[in-house]
Amino acid sequence: MKYWAYMTTNRPNGVIYTGQTHELKDRILKHKTKKYKNSFSARYNVDKLVWYKEYPTIFEARAMEKKLKAGPRAKKIACIETMNPEWRDLFYEL
Repeated sequence: MKYWAYMTTNRPNGVIYTGQTHELKDRILKHKTKKYKNSFSARYNVDKLVWYKEYPTIFEARAMEKKLKAGPRAKKIACIETMNPEWRDLFYEL
């Protein structure tokens, strides 16, 4: 099984949501359809996948999620801009 850490946003340099999952396409689709109406991602409309990284275990994906959440915003932006300098919605490229 594959696992991912990922970040979504509402617009370039906007609100950033960080998460991890074992079903990346399905999880991002849930963000896009606002399946959980009262969630942070639904309230702030953070449904554009701007960064993701695959990991072989859930433990590594969770560790990266925690590292990103605990770190400064500048580190999140650096990760995004290294992979995706235009802040494109990568969901459609999966």
